[in-house]
Amino acid sequence: MFTAIEKELSYMKKEIILEKLNGIFRENFDDDTIVVSEKTTASDIDEWDSLEHVNLMAKIEKEFNVKFELREMLTLKDVGEMVNLLEKKIGV
Repeated sequence: MFTAIEKELSYMKKEIILEKLNGIFRENFDDDTIVVSEKTTASDIDEWDSLEHVNLMAKIEKEFNVKFELREMLTLKDVGEMVNLLEKKIGV
């Protein structure tokens, strides 16, 4: 069972990851108005097609110094799943 402090730290880590992802999304799609949340999906961003997904994931790998398997990249349904996967990959 998580203590209140552990829950708060987990939330803060998610917020830091989301903040970094937000910058990557803005750069990748060349749009400073993008604000991603855990519920953001490809259908929320006009230019987010399969090619841009590959470009986006490459930038995320570089920023977080992680490697994704193809099946991991293909099964992500939203940014929340991306955050959870990143948490696992970077060990937070």
